[in-house]
Amino acid sequence: VINNIILSLFCVHVGCSVSPEIDARRCVVWGPGLSPDAVLPVRYFYIQSVDSEGHNLSASPAADSFRVKIWSLEKEFVRVHVPAPLDRGDGSLLVRYRLYGSSSKGLKIEVLYQDKPVADSPYTLQGPVYHESCVCPERDPSVWRSALQCPEDEPQIQQDFLSFPSIDLQRLLREVPERFSRRGGLLHYSLVNNQLHRRSLGKYTDFKMFSDEMLLSLARKVKLPDVEFYINVGDWPMENRKAGDEPGPLPIISWCGSTDTRDIILPTYDITHSSLEAMRGVTSDLLSVQGHTGPVWSDKTEKAFFRGRDSREERLRLVAMSKENPELLDAGITAYFFFRDREKDLGKAPLVGFFDFFKYKYQVNVDGTVAAYRFPYLMLGNSLVFKQDSPYYEHFYTHLKAGVHYIPVKRDLSDLLQKIRWAQKNDTQAEAIAKSGQSLVRDLLQPHRLYCYYYSVLQTYADRQSTRPAVHPDMELVPQPSDPSALCDCQRSSEELDPLQKNEL
Repeated sequence: VINNIILSLFCVHVGCSVSPEIDARRCVVWGPGLSPDAVLPVRYFYIQSVDSEGHNLSASPAADSFRVKIWSLEKEFVRVHVPAPLDRGDGSLLVRYRLYGSSSKGLKIEVLYQDKPVADSPYTLQGPVYHESCVCPERDPSVWRSALQCPEDEPQIQQDFLSFPSIDLQRLLREVPERFSRRGGLLHYSLVNNQLHRRSLGKYTDFKMFSDEMLLSLARKVKLPDVEFYINVGDWPMENRKAGDEPGPLPIISWCGSTDTRDIILPTYDITHSSLEAMRGVTSDLLSVQGHTGPVWSDKTEKAFFRGRDSREERLRLVAMSKENPELLDAGITAYFFFRDREKDLGKAPLVGFFDFFKYKYQVNVDGTVAAYRFPYLMLGNSLVFKQDSPYYEHFYTHLKAGVHYIPVKRDLSDLLQKIRWAQKNDTQAEAIAKSGQSLVRDLLQPHRLYCYYYSVLQTYADRQSTRPAVHPDMELVPQPSDPSALCDCQRSSEELDPLQKNEL
């Protein structure tokens, strides 16, 4: 993989026998945004520019040369917000659009290159095309999974459930509150008949807004299994018992895992919330960052960069290293909370917009209280990421390989400067590793894949339940949000499943 990327980069820098002229009809257009059944808060698809000889181009096309128009086939106006395509800097573009209403007739998508139709444009999405707020779940999960092209297996899910071949809900009801409710942020959920119920088991559960919104969004799209589970909305994973212990571990679901715990991991609240609120409530999300990766590699500042708060002592060490080696590293603390006595010595750095991080060739990823949740965004840029060795991990780390997708550095950062110098002396290989990591994470962290992952965790959990989920008296219904402007007219059956057709536990 690295050798192929190096060859591609060589062609970019010195030129190969590839014509730069784009052939509109040879270009490739693909992605979930071309399927009416892939219901997402922000729908998206990709354009790969191709020349007249059928070669994929690897440099940015001329600004504004590609245009996209999307409109509803309804007689009545349905607003569709379509910003300009995002140039991903490698010959491909990312097109996003957000619906502000449903279209029962469907959508027409026109993709143009200098006013010429691209690939098979125009594309027709036969209706109904549902708005994100429509409570219109697909009754057959296999149909929904197929529309999103969900992967068959997720290695982290398989690994997480090895400790839980069977889940006794009555045992959890007895033991989880006793063991974990004093830890702070624990929520007890029951999903029954696709309705979400919840009770709080700790003082610090404000982050329930993030778990609520993703579970509700998923329930609007697909019929979920009846399942009863516990989500930890705090920072640290909870369950430190091992599989062979007696009594054994309890299946707590968390946003971050560690080598010392047995929690079941979901995608973090940060990347799920940003995906739900993209093009509306947030500016940095898994899609937008792909179009704001800074200058091309050769024009980036040849230093490592870090900005962040003082949530781990190694971050302070990083700043001290920066002061001693400013030619290699630009690191600063932007807010002090844990080590306020060090501010006078180390100073406070001004905030830097996240997209400006990518003006630098190298990014340093150091843990915060747990895994640094900026890591997926750093990987989506076109800088080389130096990742601190860590016991903490997010749901997608099992796919990554040190030295192939990022550069590992020791926990105490003692080899960081040495590895920055290596990258400076081996520029082509450093760029290839950066591109390899970016390419993999672009695929793994597509927003629709987050929905697939959530569903797979819930289904795997449900398959292991040995007793029937219940809605308990002290639980409250978490209602679906109301959005009259969504113009929902669900054409799928909303009838309850026949009790005899339900999976008996």
